[in-house]
Amino acid sequence: MAVLVLVALGVLWIGGRIDMASAGEREGLESLPRITVHAGDTLWEIADALTEEADAGPMVRRIMDLNGLSGSEVRPGTRLYLPEGLVPLR
Repeated sequence: MAVLVLVALGVLWIGGRIDMASAGEREGLESLPRITVHAGDTLWEIADALTEEADAGPMVRRIMDLNGLSGSEVRPGTRLYLPEGLVPLR
């Protein structure tokens, strides 16, 4: 029984640590510029408008990483965080 209590306390402690880390990540994102995706927008078009580079691929990857996206598809109404220092399009 004591082992079960110790395991439960350990799980609660780890869960609390994970939640605090997640809260810190969210707070860090709040200072970044954001845009709202409109109908017809694609992540590639958004990234292309934000970069002066010929290849928008690295910007697409940065936006995907910032927003936890597993693919480049975005839906209207989605709020996307942009890398620091960029000016939102709208």
